[in-house]
Amino acid sequence: MNSIVANLSAASADQLVEAAVAIVAELAQRSAPDSGPACMELAENLAGVVDRAEYALAGMIAVVDRVGEMKHWGFPSTQAWLQCRLGMREGRAKDRVTLARQLPRLGRVSQLMAAGDLSFGYATTVADAVQRLNDDDCSAAEDILLNAANDGLTAGKVAQLGRKVHDLVAEADGTEKPPEDVKRGYERSWLVLSRSLDGGSYVKRWLNPEDTAILDGSLAPLAKPAGADDRRDLGERTAAALSTVLSGGHKNTHVTVIADLDTLMGDDAPGRLRDGTPIPAEQVRRLALTARVSPLIMGSEHVPLYLGHAVRIASAGQRRVLETLYDTCAVRGCEVPGFLCEVDHVDGWALGNSPTDIDKLSLCCGWHNRWKHTHPEQIEISKSDGRYVYRALPPDGVARSRRRRDPVDDPANPWHDHNFAA
Repeated sequence: MNSIVANLSAASADQLVEAAVAIVAELAQRSAPDSGPACMELAENLAGVVDRAEYALAGMIAVVDRVGEMKHWGFPSTQAWLQCRLGMREGRAKDRVTLARQLPRLGRVSQLMAAGDLSFGYATTVADAVQRLNDDDCSAAEDILLNAANDGLTAGKVAQLGRKVHDLVAEADGTEKPPEDVKRGYERSWLVLSRSLDGGSYVKRWLNPEDTAILDGSLAPLAKPAGADDRRDLGERTAAALSTVLSGGHKNTHVTVIADLDTLMGDDAPGRLRDGTPIPAEQVRRLALTARVSPLIMGSEHVPLYLGHAVRIASAGQRRVLETLYDTCAVRGCEVPGFLCEVDHVDGWALGNSPTDIDKLSLCCGWHNRWKHTHPEQIEISKSDGRYVYRALPPDGVARSRRRRDPVDDPANPWHDHNFAA
């Protein structure tokens, strides 16, 4: 490999990214040193480089987010683009979007990240804590949290401070003012669900007084102890009360279990829920004893599944079949659950090509349903295992596919076969 001295300050952003890709690609081919101390030092230096790269990435994400470029490619949000196109997990994508949106308000964080003096973890912790603050309180909170990080607190501890940021800002100002959320009324209520690996979720929320009164009025009566033997604490009873309200109280709830006839007849093959969660065969048979069993694909109680062009709106029976087939939106990479999606005529009802027949319908989230019919040239439709799969294509004028090519092995790359020095 040859060595050159490159004028990095005169290089364009495209050239610098290509150079970074080439260097990292070469580094990935090298084995780590056998020395523990050497690896520790190299890892710390490389982590600092990655943090500075995250700062540059945040700037690019901010532009995509601001101009809405991701929507031209069939993604309803910046986070969806990061998850589907770049393969990020939900939490990682959410952190990057939050950082990209908040960095313009975080002067010190920006300077420290660009200089390599603040990690991505601390930066995203600060960004998450200030996103619901006005600019004045944002600046005060930034100082408080960065000082805490500088004092040696871990990112987790700083995050705990961030959750109390309103109180910390008030204390720093020497005032006892209510949170800005309270002053701004209904629009400032918020609730965030964070999924856990076992399918559950953590709930983080702040509700204004009006919404709090509604919540208390709905849950408080149901959260009382069920009797002297009820040993659940208030948190457990409140969660159970919320579940009761969301399921419609004493109204019948609807749960679909998919199983083979052989399982109902005694076979050991498990059933499954719509999201793929397995249900032991014995439990499937127990549920079937008290449930309404319907052969969905054939139609329940002779509900017609082929309605032709005479009817545009899919029937309840058709929707149940589709919800069984589609765990999520038909668009590849979209994670909106199928039961929250709209029924879509695959070939377009307005064009008269798609009758309301079960084999011409799919489930599509509301955003992609509208996008599909306003950008028909950017949808590629295929069918697999009885369900349609939609693939969003790039806009016109952009290569239909981008094959990742290692710049080091690309002779056309101006950075090919060179070392780099400032």
